[in-house]
Amino acid sequence: MSLMSEKGIFTSRFLFFIITISMFLLILSSMFLLQFGNKYLLPRSVFKFILLNGTSVYLKSNVKSEQIKLPFFSSESSQVDAQIPIKNGELSCQKSSYGKNMCASWQQKVESCDTSQALLRVYMYDLPSEFHFGLLGWKGKSNQMWPDVSNPNRIPPYPGGLNLQHSMEYWLTLDLLSSNTPNVVRPCAAMRVKNSTQADIIFVPFFSSLSYNRHSKLRGKEKVSVNQMLQNKLVQFLTTQDEWKRFGGKDHLIVAHHPNSMLDVRGKLGSAMFVLADFGRYPNEIANLEKDIIAPYRHVVRTIPSADSAPFDKRPILVYFQGAIYRKDGGAIRQELYYLLKDEKDVHFAFGTIQGNGVNQAGQGMASSKFCLNIAGDTPSSNRLFDAIVSHCVPVIISDEIELPFEDVIDYSEFCIFVRASDAVKKGYLLNLLRGIKRDQWTKMWEKLKDIVQHFQYQYPSHPCDAVDMIWEAVERKVSSVRFRIHRENRYHR
Repeated sequence: MSLMSEKGIFTSRFLFFIITISMFLLILSSMFLLQFGNKYLLPRSVFKFILLNGTSVYLKSNVKSEQIKLPFFSSESSQVDAQIPIKNGELSCQKSSYGKNMCASWQQKVESCDTSQALLRVYMYDLPSEFHFGLLGWKGKSNQMWPDVSNPNRIPPYPGGLNLQHSMEYWLTLDLLSSNTPNVVRPCAAMRVKNSTQADIIFVPFFSSLSYNRHSKLRGKEKVSVNQMLQNKLVQFLTTQDEWKRFGGKDHLIVAHHPNSMLDVRGKLGSAMFVLADFGRYPNEIANLEKDIIAPYRHVVRTIPSADSAPFDKRPILVYFQGAIYRKDGGAIRQELYYLLKDEKDVHFAFGTIQGNGVNQAGQGMASSKFCLNIAGDTPSSNRLFDAIVSHCVPVIISDEIELPFEDVIDYSEFCIFVRASDAVKKGYLLNLLRGIKRDQWTKMWEKLKDIVQHFQYQYPSHPCDAVDMIWEAVERKVSSVRFRIHRENRYHR
């Protein structure tokens, strides 16, 4: 009888053990299934919410929220997810309504980050200051390659006026410098590394747009402009570097946002990834969407705070355009539209410059208008689009060849009106189209404009989801195609 009891107890314990193990394996497999292969059955934010709340009973009450590490996020691409630093309750930007990450929505502004947290590891050449901050008049101390960027109020300022619209190289360089600077609060999108073999991309810190704007004309007895001299010296430098020779420059990033920047050597450096305003002055074999990045212009009018943005009924001007009217190439349409629209009572279509009070007038005009025209000029793009966005004036884009920043993650049709050039010049077509857009439809686009303004703001230090952050993420999305090209070309060892 005692033998039978012992067998019964053994059987019960064995069954309990089997059931416990089975339940544990079931829970474990379910957790992996929820995030299998980076294609989530539940949104990641929902998954984290469930996971945090479901496990909170096991967390000691004295554990700080900043240090909570979530299990099951071990892939390299999710290391930032695994630890979410929270500073003073500050929330990061959330996943967009477009269903894709507008930017690294799990990232917070942090005081320091390392290469394991960074979305993109970047090696930056230590070029002499004549290529970058020296063009701003900065002179470092002996053996000082870069300015001290720990204090935002003391960094070398960039020239104002229209120079600012092509200043991307400045903001990206500052951001990389700050990634190694203690106590600078910024996102962890890009991290500068000192060993090029650890890098995803090689950054070339040449202020090419500033070089063109300020130093492209011959001065005194010069036979070669400073701009052309710097370009030639850059080619000589790059093509002798082991980093360039390794993959023929394909993993290099060069900012050439002004349409005429790098004009003399772009063919020699065309294997690199460019950051551009558009492709208007580039042959397809040199620049194309497959390998290059379109970055937003830096707007020149002031950003209208959302609380101060005038709604539909308080914007008396239906259509606004102020700028150069007589342009060459694709910009000839501006002249046609001028003669079609100039006498309409609720249309402002006038010549304008940045001289005098021109920028302030343009900003006030856009902020008082329902629709702002962005018409092709000498090139397909212009700074005017981004001035309209920060003025919350619904852009009307009349530029058939335009390429837009971050269009793989931003749906511009939600806050812009696109009109083909051939339709825009038909008498009555454009005004009938815009007058047919009623208050509710316009207000929906206006609200969207206020939501997406942050993606077109350049600032130092950078903020989550701002233009600098978005550019780095756009570069990261190109890295896989860069590797693809390199791997295909390396199939047969030489």
